[in-house]
Amino acid sequence: MPALSPRGRGRRAITDINMVPFIDVMLVLLIIFMVTAPLIVPSQVELPRVGQGQRQPERFVHVMVERDGTLRVRDSARATAEADSVTLPMLPARVRALQGEGDAAQQVPVIISGDRRVVYEEVLRVMDALQRAGVQRIGLSVQTAPVQR
Repeated sequence: MPALSPRGRGRRAITDINMVPFIDVMLVLLIIFMVTAPLIVPSQVELPRVGQGQRQPERFVHVMVERDGTLRVRDSARATAEADSVTLPMLPARVRALQGEGDAAQQVPVIISGDRRVVYEEVLRVMDALQRAGVQRIGLSVQTAPVQR
């Protein structure tokens, strides 16, 4: 049988974690944060608002998503022209034709307006089809409703 040493004799290793250095570091960090917090200036974020645009573009291509999901396209330069009915696969080509050719076509924006009762997914499909075709400037038409109190 091996010999056992009595409990009171000999040195034992300390197996407990010494928390004093940890607490010292945490107190120093707390003081640093308390001193620097009043010096940090909170930033203000300016969110866009409806009606803040500089002005409405003189010429644009208007894409309308009807209640039943049909699409109509018209050029704002031709005020008397009726809107043409198109399908989603034909939409990018029709928009490109209305925008024109060359660098001027890049400057003609496309405005998408949807019926109030149309599923928003239909509007997103139109926007996605135009973006995939490389149309640069796409916007959404917004109607402001009076605030009811």
